[in-house]
Amino acid sequence: MNIGYDAKRAYHNQTGLGHYSRTLVHSLATYFPQHEYFLFNPKASSSFQFNEPNVHEILPHSFLSKKLSALWRGNWVKKDLQQHKIDLYHGLSHEIPVNIQQTGIKSIVTIHDLIFERYPQQFKFIDRKIYAKKFRYACAHADKVIAISQQTKQDIIDLYKTDPAKIEVCYQSCNPAFGERVTEEAKQVVRKRYNLPAEYFLYVGSVIERKNLLNICVAMNQLRHQLSIPLVVIGNGGEYKQKVKEYVHQHKLEDRIIFLSDNPIAKHSASFQSAQDFPAIYQQAIAMIYPSVFEGFGIPVLEALWSRIPVITSNVSCLPEAGGEGAFYVDPTKPEEIAKQMLHILNDTSFTAQQVEKGRQHAQRFSNYNTAARVMQVYEQIV
Repeated sequence: MNIGYDAKRAYHNQTGLGHYSRTLVHSLATYFPQHEYFLFNPKASSSFQFNEPNVHEILPHSFLSKKLSALWRGNWVKKDLQQHKIDLYHGLSHEIPVNIQQTGIKSIVTIHDLIFERYPQQFKFIDRKIYAKKFRYACAHADKVIAISQQTKQDIIDLYKTDPAKIEVCYQSCNPAFGERVTEEAKQVVRKRYNLPAEYFLYVGSVIERKNLLNICVAMNQLRHQLSIPLVVIGNGGEYKQKVKEYVHQHKLEDRIIFLSDNPIAKHSASFQSAQDFPAIYQQAIAMIYPSVFEGFGIPVLEALWSRIPVITSNVSCLPEAGGEGAFYVDPTKPEEIAKQMLHILNDTSFTAQQVEKGRQHAQRFSNYNTAARVMQVYEQIV
């Protein structure tokens, strides 16, 4: 089978959509090598590479397609799909080419979340309109819709009235490097490279309102006389990040909240920007804190479970699906609950160790093989 993919995020995105795309393609190519995988990339990039012999990068070749790469990706790419005899096309992030159904090529789309529908105030008006048009079109015209959680499946049913029989839940995995034990020597190299403290809590994610970094900072402030361990923040943002920094400044928490992504070394480090150093950063953390108000899945939770560190996350949305029985759950609107769980992790080491083991076992459900095999089952349903 020749399988085509919308590979914009796979080659260019450093956050969740990119990690999902790369991990899935690498896993499918490894565990199902009998197929050929074609990555339709609108623009060349040196950030990420695929070295599997059955993975092929396809770039726009005409002058017009190169200049108008967005149009190529969203429409004109159909000619390239036919030229390469693609049997199945998978839109890895919410969209498929317009009128692909007229080519006879089967299509699948992955919907990660409908957060812009639930929290419209957090998105620009024009962005909401574009997203809604693309997402609705994909759900209506793809042969199958993959939702990355039960939460997302229910949102697609409720908000877009998509036939539930058309939607398959396929959980995502993460880079297998998080499950590999980093040597002490390698940890020390990374610790020294970024001047990391000896102990720290960790937050990883875009610094946007729904991911709730401000309430972690409030919890840190509540603990300022009980706890001197800092929080390391990996992630970028705009207005909300400035709001968080203003709170940090007002409460004199500059030595407690470390914005690692602002570090000049991190900004210019290829191994940081590609997340290559992240397993070493995770495995040295006391715990991951991820009290998001709403997610499609919450990949940092899974990365932390694989890294065998405790996870503090929210008791809402899909996060209990990601965290399982091993996570420490909080109401994300209550910083005092975040603070309480931070102390719980530090003070009850026996219980924390039990939770970490439960988390490790839960993470096995989302192994690269299991997630790839589930997606391949969906492919085989329609081809």
